[in-house]
Amino acid sequence: MGYILTQKRIAILGAGPSGLAQLRAFEAAELAGVKNMPEIVCYEKQNDIGGMWNYTWRTGLDKNGEPVHGSMYRYLWSNGPKECLEFADYSFDEHFDRSIPSYPPREVLKDYIMGRIDKRAIFKYIRFQSPARWITYDDNRQKFTVTVMNHKSDEQETEEFDYVIVATGHFSTPNMPYFEGLEQFPGRVLHAHDFRDALEFKDAELLLIGGSYSAEDIGTQCYKYGAKSVTISYRSTALGFDWPEGIEERPLLTRLEGNIAHFIDGTTKKFDAIIMCTGYLFHFPFLPDELRLQTHNCLYPDNLYKGIFFQSNPKLIYLGMQDQYFTFNMFDAQAWYARDVILNKIHIPDAAQRLQDIQDWLARQEALETADESIDFQAQYVRDLIDATDYPDFPIEKQAELFKAWLRDKEEGIMEFRNKSYRSTITGTMASSLPKPWLDIKDDSLEGFMALKFLAPKE
Repeated sequence: MGYILTQKRIAILGAGPSGLAQLRAFEAAELAGVKNMPEIVCYEKQNDIGGMWNYTWRTGLDKNGEPVHGSMYRYLWSNGPKECLEFADYSFDEHFDRSIPSYPPREVLKDYIMGRIDKRAIFKYIRFQSPARWITYDDNRQKFTVTVMNHKSDEQETEEFDYVIVATGHFSTPNMPYFEGLEQFPGRVLHAHDFRDALEFKDAELLLIGGSYSAEDIGTQCYKYGAKSVTISYRSTALGFDWPEGIEERPLLTRLEGNIAHFIDGTTKKFDAIIMCTGYLFHFPFLPDELRLQTHNCLYPDNLYKGIFFQSNPKLIYLGMQDQYFTFNMFDAQAWYARDVILNKIHIPDAAQRLQDIQDWLARQEALETADESIDFQAQYVRDLIDATDYPDFPIEKQAELFKAWLRDKEEGIMEFRNKSYRSTITGTMASSLPKPWLDIKDDSLEGFMALKFLAPKE
């Protein structure tokens, strides 16, 4: 009597860059002739692919009453070189058929990300407007039960799967601190998650709370579009850039009296609006405690083998949960590795060996002292993943050196670094240059950007 091989079933939560990377990985395996491919269902909360790269004017709740996922805002330009996020199997040259500058705006980057997606091949897997509601795991049957809300049919759906891949990201649930007197502040108070348009703050005295990338980027955006002044209040360490007149840093806010902010150094200043650039919470309300990743923003979250597989149940897979220098190509590396585990091409070791591997990476993370060391650490992590799969090799270490150059460029000129050009590590093409400084280019649309007369690359 023969045995019937049952097809594995996989649920992917999210069709942003990580979820799309996972779909692409399986598509690549199928094109390579792999047999007995799993059945895949990708549940996407929004009504389109792209995840965080989709812009919406909505804040708070979406049209279905779900928390708005996106934190994207108008006028966002890449804050890191495009050469550091280039796909190994799909270059910018291939997509645009010309050299473009190293720092493009959001619509240009989204166009590139979507360019390598065969929508006819990918869309058959995706169920849009279907956020996850609840997931459980049956140890005896070794099956996940996944319940989602299908807003198209206005019904909840429940199905069983062998694997669940969480690709929902971790930049959509705001961490919102409280400061004394905030409820009496007469101006606008919002989190960076709800920031949509710098023009709202034209001529405003603006206070940003936070000392990381979103404070840096929103602050420079608002300056570019006419804020009267921007003050960045930091908890522990100032960003320390050579800011232009109109942007300054002050130590942490202690309290508010009306529209007057009091800082820990004893200084005060009047403000019209406050934006909390205070980060995001890892929030998985659809998972019970025993399946839920509990971590903070770091380069190597605890309890994830290879930064991917949940230690107590490796059939639960998390993608893109790291703090990120590398992005799109790291998500690819993770997706290819996860795919090969599911296809039994890579064997996952026992719990003790997995724990040792996790602890080794955590110890290395603990020893990091500089940003350069952190970049090298993540490069080594990506290298560890792609060396185990058939993902196209790419010069990870060269991209790490570009990241270090990017950090130095920002130190030299926080308002000018987007005018720099770099060479592609994939094709060797030198980026062209913007025809005028980033500060002077106000149109961030795909059409507006591609209509610019880029300056020839400087070899």
